[in-house]
Amino acid sequence: MDLDQPTVPLTGDVRMPLLGFGTWQATGNAGYDAVLAALDAGYRHIDTATMYGNEKEVGRAIAESGLRREDLFITTKLPPDRVGRERQTIEASLAALDTDHVDLWLIHWPPSSPGDSIPVWREMLAARDANLARAVGVSNYSISQIDELIQATEETPAVNQIRWSPSLYDRQVHAAHRDRGVVLEGYSPFKTSDLSDPVLVRIAQAHDVSPAQVVLRWHIDHEIVVIPKSVTPDRIRANADVFRFSLTAEEMRDIDALGGSA
Repeated sequence: MDLDQPTVPLTGDVRMPLLGFGTWQATGNAGYDAVLAALDAGYRHIDTATMYGNEKEVGRAIAESGLRREDLFITTKLPPDRVGRERQTIEASLAALDTDHVDLWLIHWPPSSPGDSIPVWREMLAARDANLARAVGVSNYSISQIDELIQATEETPAVNQIRWSPSLYDRQVHAAHRDRGVVLEGYSPFKTSDLSDPVLVRIAQAHDVSPAQVVLRWHIDHEIVVIPKSVTPDRIRANADVFRFSLTAEEMRDIDALGGSA
C-alpha cells in the first residue's frame, strides 16, 4: 500500500486509505473513465458494489492503470436481495473485478428480514476466512444492529459505511463506532453539505482551498473514511488534493458544530 496517504487500521493487519473514490451511478464507459481518472489523480481506494452494476468497468480501469494490485484497496458490497447466495455473489464480483480478493466486502443494507442478519454475517466471515475478502463489514447499519452481530458471533464488523457529513455530525454515533473498534466510513459527503455555509467558506479561504476540500479534510482529520464521487476529471483531481493542509482543533470544532449534536 502506498503510505503517502493516511490510512486507518482494520482488523487482521489491513490498512484502509482514509480517502476513497465512490463509483455509485458511474456506469459504462463513463464509469471506466472516472475510475481511470481517479487512479491517475492518486486515489488508491475504490468503492463499488454489486448493486452499482459497474464492477466490470472498475476492474478494467484497475487493470489498465498499470498499478500493482497490492497498492490498491477495493471495496464491494452484497445487495440485500442476495441473502442465501453470498458465496456466489462474491465470486461473481471477483470475476467482474478481475481479482482473487477484495480488501473489504460489506453488507450493503441490513436484510429486510431481521432473522437473516446473523446468517448473512456468518457467510461474510466465511468468505473472509476463505481469503476472498481481507476484511468484512456492514453499510447503513445502526449501532444496535452492529451489537447484534457482535453478540452472536464475537466478530466485529471492520467498517460501517453510512451517510455522513458536517451537517450530520453526531459525536455520540462517532464515539459508539470507535468504542467498538468499527471504522466509520462516510458516503455522500457533499449531498448533505451546504458548501456555501459561512463556516466552511471562511475555513476554505484561510487555507486557500474549496469548501468541498474542507469537508473532505474534516473527515480525514477525524479518521473517518470518506468516498467522494464525481465523473468530472477536474473535480476528481480537486477531491484528491486534500493532503497539503490540515484543520486546526478550533476549525474542527466549528465544523463539528454544524451538526447540531457536537
